[in-house]
Amino acid sequence: MLYIILAAVAVILVFFIICYVCYRMAFYVSPKENKDPHILLEGEQYLALKDETLALVDGALAIPYTDVYTTSQDALRLHGRYYEVKKGAPVEIMMHGYRSIAMRDFCGALQFTLATGHNVLVVDQRAHGESEGRALAFGVLERYDCLAWANFAREKFGADTKIVLVGVSMGAATVLMASDLPLPENVVGIVADSAYSSPKAIIRKVIGKDMHLPVSISYVFAYLGGRIFGGFDLHKSSAVESVKNCKLPVLLFHGEDDRFVPCEMCGEIAAACASDVTVLTVPNAGHGLEYLIDKEAYMTTLHVFLKKIGTM
Repeated sequence: MLYIILAAVAVILVFFIICYVCYRMAFYVSPKENKDPHILLEGEQYLALKDETLALVDGALAIPYTDVYTTSQDALRLHGRYYEVKKGAPVEIMMHGYRSIAMRDFCGALQFTLATGHNVLVVDQRAHGESEGRALAFGVLERYDCLAWANFAREKFGADTKIVLVGVSMGAATVLMASDLPLPENVVGIVADSAYSSPKAIIRKVIGKDMHLPVSISYVFAYLGGRIFGGFDLHKSSAVESVKNCKLPVLLFHGEDDRFVPCEMCGEIAAACASDVTVLTVPNAGHGLEYLIDKEAYMTTLHVFLKKIGTM
């Protein structure tokens, strides 16, 4: 009997260890992770655009801003950088991607958005940059952070100030997942660049295609790692499910050569969206690189959308 008990304890211990390892790999963000926006993502798609990207990073870092803060629903202090062109102008709230850096993801978007006369609030997602927290949740918790920032903007800048939610990669999924929350009435549109359809779908894709591991059992451990050690349920929300109840105009960008988030996920989101949706997919563009590959198409589509929602 003792051997059976010890064996059961060992199995349970191994189970929890595997769940914890998966949690650390997928969701935990170390405070020691690099915060330098000059360190670009690896891969030939990013290397080919290195000089242009670094020039944009330097340009973004040179723009003065004001530090702003809000509090998440689970009491984390969240940090953002506020850039003001003109009082009363529309405000774009920008949310960056997975394990990324706000000033790298939006080095270009910040500059051309300010040039349009919009004010910008660039957010450090929870567990990133200067925001508190140690775990990311693929948008499941971050969607409420987006709601907190939208409420912050309404309170600080007034109910008449138009707000646009903007995100890239995980940030894009986040703003879409926030679309069915009780956002302030002055939120007038959503721009999502390279969004995944759901946390489950992108994690399963990474497990199988990128890591070459057995998908079903590996995903179970990742999911349970998030539930046990992160305190969140990956199945609580998804971009596809949220946009079924979306009432805001949505603009979707995606690279047709995106090797991290398959471009097909953009089609799934667009097909599910209950509101007016505009889609631009860019041939030969990698993950989040549509603007750098085809600036004319990107900017034309963006300006038409902004005019449609009344911010230009």
